[in-house]
Amino acid sequence: MGIPIKQMFTVAKHVLISNIKGNKHYPLVLMLEPLYRCNLRCFGCGKVQHSPDILKKTLTVKECLEAIKACGAPMISLPGGEPLLHPEISLIVRELCGMKKYVYLCTNALLLPSKLDDFKPSPYLSFSIHLDGPEAEHDESVCLKGTYKKVIDILKEAVRRGFRVTTNTTLYSATDPERIRSFFDEMMSLGVEGMMISPGYPYTKAPVQDRFMLRKETIKFFRKILYNPNKKWRFNQSPLFLEYLAGARHFSCTPWGSPAYNVLGWQRPCYLFSDGYEDNFNNLINNTKWEDYGYKSENPACSDCMVHSGHEPSAVAYTFGSLKGLFETIRAIMFGPNIPHPDDEIIIHT
Repeated sequence: MGIPIKQMFTVAKHVLISNIKGNKHYPLVLMLEPLYRCNLRCFGCGKVQHSPDILKKTLTVKECLEAIKACGAPMISLPGGEPLLHPEISLIVRELCGMKKYVYLCTNALLLPSKLDDFKPSPYLSFSIHLDGPEAEHDESVCLKGTYKKVIDILKEAVRRGFRVTTNTTLYSATDPERIRSFFDEMMSLGVEGMMISPGYPYTKAPVQDRFMLRKETIKFFRKILYNPNKKWRFNQSPLFLEYLAGARHFSCTPWGSPAYNVLGWQRPCYLFSDGYEDNFNNLINNTKWEDYGYKSENPACSDCMVHSGHEPSAVAYTFGSLKGLFETIRAIMFGPNIPHPDDEIIIHT
């Protein structure tokens, strides 16, 4: 398991307190996007396709801190864009860590050599480094040759300096599952604390549209990757979410589990697609018709989405919401996730 015990305890406490209070729509991770600008143009990204005036905008330190105070999530993901392009990103991180929030700074790492001295190792900070598989696959994904080798060198240096380092891997069709398994082996050999994996979301603005998988394709793909795993693999994710990716169980989407705040406001319903924005967190929760989203809603934008941001919170809530969920998670941690054979029948749960 690639998640520290103290962090797991903090999340469990947050879920239990929220349940005791009867709070149904509680967040686990704030997707805090301080800007949309990026130094790469990945083929599966819909963020950098915004208009130039939006790409120029950045959140202030004050706006970032007020957002986390408003939603109260114990964990914060700092994606973008490329957050290291923000002129005050180290101050934002320092303030959030000072609040004892677990911060995942999501970065393509290319700017990290010039920024690493601005940060200090902390149990509350992890560099979540974007690597979409082995060298050929990653370089194709980010549309820039030579990127993978640079990132690996930077990753090694961050680990050497004592930083928590995780990886963030988005997977697309036409990728060889066996190469991804070898990639997992390599990440473990480099000292990566844990890996996060997810299928890509079909952004309508993404420059390439033929790499996104349908739901059955996603399940088949992740079965091939996760069946009979190397016991050394560590994932920075709930093992029950991994079972969900492989079609062994079903979770409804809980988009409020990872609310998104960015330069346009609180994004409805999630950071993957937008049905508008709210000016404060309470309005996001109270004014959003949550039943209009997720697989059961038959919303076409949700029909093939199995992304971590909406479904991992569901897995975590299930774990700490009942003794059954807790025991099933403990079983999966001790003996590994229950992954069906790739050739087994795929049943889509509703």
